[in-house]
Amino acid sequence: MGKHIIAVDLGGTQLRAARYDQALNLLQRENTLTRADLGLQSTIDRMKAYIRKAMPADRDDIQGIGISSPGPLNPFSGVIVAPPNLPGWLDVPLRDIIAAEFNLPVYIGNDANVAALAEASKGAAQGCRHVTYITVSTGIGAGMICDGKLLLGRDGLAAEFGHIPIIVEKGRVSSVELEAAGPAIARRVRSALRSGKPSVAPDLVDGDLERIDARVVGLAAADGDQLAIDHLAYAGWIIGLGIVSILHLFNPEVVVVGGGVTKTGELLFAPMRQAVQQHVMDAAYTEGLRILPAALGEDVALAGAAALVATEGGNLDISELDRLF
Repeated sequence: MGKHIIAVDLGGTQLRAARYDQALNLLQRENTLTRADLGLQSTIDRMKAYIRKAMPADRDDIQGIGISSPGPLNPFSGVIVAPPNLPGWLDVPLRDIIAAEFNLPVYIGNDANVAALAEASKGAAQGCRHVTYITVSTGIGAGMICDGKLLLGRDGLAAEFGHIPIIVEKGRVSSVELEAAGPAIARRVRSALRSGKPSVAPDLVDGDLERIDARVVGLAAADGDQLAIDHLAYAGWIIGLGIVSILHLFNPEVVVVGGGVTKTGELLFAPMRQAVQQHVMDAAYTEGLRILPAALGEDVALAGAAALVATEGGNLDISELDRLF
């Protein structure tokens, strides 16, 4: 029997553990609420319990444990620095804590980085060596694979796509995330509604504008609401401008875009691709380029955590995974 891999997805809301085989096929999944409000130790104890649930009877058959976590974190030291959606987590040596408990190799990665590994291993970017993965949700993050290796940087802090500066009206400096993430889309729609712009969005929340989020904007846009369509298009355009910077710097062969906001489909992707075509320096950057929706859905973090183990923390070339499939 081949080695098994234990994968953990530490999210702000959900805590999940799973068991994969070496070919990254999902064998078992367990999930619970993170309940970060109960404190650091409570969450770590729950993580340990769910890792045990996912383990096979023979622990000698386990290759290692991979953990996908919100950043910022240091994948080399295994320290979770200060994730905003995990209150009380400050410089937590999570890798050492889990390794001491289970006496196994443990690898920790930023959730966007491991998602890039997942999509390159089993998803939309399979077979590619130059990959950018972008997630558009409450925030905007990215993971990048350059010539088959995960791009980490000196301290594991590379590929913070969401914080690329964008100059908007009257010279104001903003960022891709501040302009195009879910909360930004909802904020601009609420502002437009308060100024008297027509939309069906208030009808979807019984008139309570504070309940309008990116999901509601997406529903309104799918119903043909022009205000919602326009604000999704603006977000797509901003993301597209950010992608132009990625193309100029790293020249990827595929850009995979996932996250909750991408459920709006071409309402987001069409203006994104248009911005890329209009503002890229030369057509050579877009020749053969694919900008695709993510393929792995909610399992992307778990699959990525498993791929993190299979590539020894992203240090091995992703071609090493080919022999497993």
